Amino acid sequence: MAIDNLDFEEVFVLNHGILNPGRLKLSAKDILFKASKTGKVDKIMAGQLMNASWFRAARGYELRLALASGVIYKFEGFKEADYDKLADLFSGNYNIQLEEKELSVKGFNWGNHSFEGSSLSLNSDSSMTYEIPLNEVCRSTVGKNEVTLEFHQHDDAQVSLMEMRFHLPATNNEDEDYVQTFNEKVLAKATIIQATGDAIAEFTEVSCLTPRGRYNIKLFPTFIQLHGKTYDYKIALTSILRMFLLPHPDERHFFFVFTLDPPLKQGQTRYPFFIIQFIKEEEISFDLNLSQEELNQKYANKVNKTMEGPIYEIFSRLLKALTDRKITLPGAFIGSTKSSSVSCSHKNSSGFLYPLSRGFIYVHKPPVHIRPDEIVCVNFARVSGGGTIKTFDFEVITKNSVIYTFSNIDKSDYTPLYDYTKKNNLPIKNKGLKRQSHKDELLDSEDEDDQDHYLARVKAEGEEKTTMAEEGEESDSTDDEDEDFNPDESSDNSIAEEYDTDAINSSDSDYEENQGKRKKAIPVPREFRAGKKAKKKNEVKPAKKVKNARDPNLPKRPLSGYMLWLQKQRDRIKNENPSFTVAEVAKKAGEIWKSLKEEEKKKWNNESAKLKEQYNKDMAEYNEQNQTKATTSKSKKATPKKSSKSPMKYKSAEYVDTDTSSESSSEEESEQESKIKSAEFVDTSEDTSDSSDE
Repeated sequence: MAIDNLDFEEVFVLNHGILNPGRLKLSAKDILFKASKTGKVDKIMAGQLMNASWFRAARGYELRLALASGVIYKFEGFKEADYDKLADLFSGNYNIQLEEKELSVKGFNWGNHSFEGSSLSLNSDSSMTYEIPLNEVCRSTVGKNEVTLEFHQHDDAQVSLMEMRFHLPATNNEDEDYVQTFNEKVLAKATIIQATGDAIAEFTEVSCLTPRGRYNIKLFPTFIQLHGKTYDYKIALTSILRMFLLPHPDERHFFFVFTLDPPLKQGQTRYPFFIIQFIKEEEISFDLNLSQEELNQKYANKVNKTMEGPIYEIFSRLLKALTDRKITLPGAFIGSTKSSSVSCSHKNSSGFLYPLSRGFIYVHKPPVHIRPDEIVCVNFARVSGGGTIKTFDFEVITKNSVIYTFSNIDKSDYTPLYDYTKKNNLPIKNKGLKRQSHKDELLDSEDEDDQDHYLARVKAEGEEKTTMAEEGEESDSTDDEDEDFNPDESSDNSIAEEYDTDAINSSDSDYEENQGKRKKAIPVPREFRAGKKAKKKNEVKPAKKVKNARDPNLPKRPLSGYMLWLQKQRDRIKNENPSFTVAEVAKKAGEIWKSLKEEEKKKWNNESAKLKEQYNKDMAEYNEQNQTKATTSKSKKATPKKSSKSPMKYKSAEYVDTDTSSESSSEEESEQESKIKSAEFVDTSEDTSDSSDE
């Protein structure tokens, strides 16, 4: 009976000249490999396999799999006894014979080259000398009877193959350019990013946090091009592992994050994360540079010909369609500030920690993504520090003995974070809890379910905007007042001054325990303390700053055609489907709107256009009125008040005028007085003469 399943815990896959460890699982339907470092899962369906080979390699034995698409996988770390199990599984489930092959070890550097799939091999004496994966070639240069290949460098490789030169002897056939033919075959499989054709979409002046700057982003079918003032980048879509859409706690921005493998390079700097910050209210509208046939065939109607809406939503939808990957949103975690993140610090830089449905991600310096299969346990530190300590630390310990410490978390976030760890069965170190084994978790940590979190989030936000528009509420309140810091009214008003004799009483309790004994206070003169207290007593308290209230004359933004239609239809949809949630109602409304005829949609869009025209007129009048008021107020403030009185002669309190004053001092005073007159006053000749007589 044929073997149906095989599982190998420690297997290595060859990638860019380095062996990456991971776990390999073979079943009757597919083959799965999950990398230990990145958590990336490579899935090979049984119908994609073309042939399988077995070689003797440096780390035991190697399994070479060739797919119908030309991709070749090499797995190392097998034992000699594993051959019989693998051969039985391949023949019984895949109907493929596992061939045993030998490599040529004679040391010859000449022979016959052959192209198979995405690899180039050199054969001598009917045995393969070596094999080169062409997808690792970054550049190919043609010379006279010579072709030079350059390879991508892997950051983790201590020794890397950077360049190879092939000498191709001339042939008797003068019509055939053998060197050029060889080069074209290499370029057909090499990963050389070239900007050919027009971009599908373009976004200008996009704010990026990592790498920092503003870039013009162009989306092509196979890569992303970024053009900045100083640097330009090209990112292959195949290098994007995961994508995240994270709301900023200020509710005015969105973070769009995607992880890269291999990372983005700029000199010696590596960027494994790319972070973009979008303004939530900023909208965009454009037509994709694709025909309707291409939209139907390549992207299965995931995007429309005309894209319109918030810029963060449009960018996310396009990148999701191009990469065919899901977008991860924060989980059900809600902190003390009613946001889906926790404000904290990591490596002396402040940022935000987002507890996901599985795992954590920290934005933004340096960005950190912790997968659930990496976590050994978590730890809450500095929690029981008494009333003087208002923050605590949250630590995440991984399998590689790496400890990620997120410090300065407000104590009000302790309960939500603790409940989150219990709900997700994360072991807590200082509680002695143990975690269940994750031996069977071979799927990607972000693909735990089929629900599209991003789509549900967008529809829920659309429903929320509709409700707010109907009730006449504004999205953000401007009537709240900030509470100014007032040390006199603070609850801890017993804190001593810096120069008081009992200043040591204000030290922290932890500090006193570490010191073991209190230091004697340095005596301060009573005159100094009295002067300091008197000054504080006569001090006038500044008035509280009050935010300007929202101008009631400011015109409100008009609703789109869809939102106008939804206002009329939402109650009807709710009555027909009373069990629907907010997201389900929004989904149903989107389906109905999509099925409407263009004439019906045009009616609502025309009404929205009229409202927008009226809004533009109202805004123009509003701006013109504000500009007139501002000009009038400025002119009043700029008018100086002239004084008819002649300038008076002032002397400082320290200066005592006596009869024995020197002539030099009187000359300096007269010279200074004349300067004051010329700068501040416009007087007649009579006034000047009078003042001189005085």
